Amino acid sequence: MAATDEFDAFYRDTARRLARYAYGLTGDPAETQDLVQEAYARAWQRWRRLSGYENQEAWLRLVVNRLAADRWRRLGVRRARPAPDPAPTYSPAPSENTVLLVGAMRTLPLIHRRALALHYLLDRSVAEIAAETGVSTGTVKSWLSRGRDGLAAALGPLEPALTREGRSDAR
Repeated sequence: MAATDEFDAFYRDTARRLARYAYGLTGDPAETQDLVQEAYARAWQRWRRLSGYENQEAWLRLVVNRLAADRWRRLGVRRARPAPDPAPTYSPAPSENTVLLVGAMRTLPLIHRRALALHYLLDRSVAEIAAETGVSTGTVKSWLSRGRDGLAAALGPLEPALTREGRSDAR
């Protein structure tokens, strides 16, 4: 198989997962696209060496992590940044739950967002996250716990759903 065909197959197999992961880190569709595009450009430049790696997708996630961290450093304090431009008209509007979750994720430290994105968006086990990040499973569990606590604090108390009659379903 030619290197271009091999890279094309790799791209088709991993692009959606990497975009989902990058979106979990950034919460910004435009930034997600930039990060993923840059990660694949770097992978293509190094494909001869990268194709021999045991887990090329983990290498891509590492590149996305570093690019995201670099952008954060350049932007300074992200929370002070004005809201991003509205999404292009051709994409459907995100649900209210997605907007709330992304807003809450933006309040978390990068390491907690990263652990949550790997675990919940890419279905990585605690052991896989620990191996990828080079920390103990206890540390990953701590990140996940603190990330969930941070999300709970940012999202606030959940209101019980109302029935048709206007009564609360909570009992």
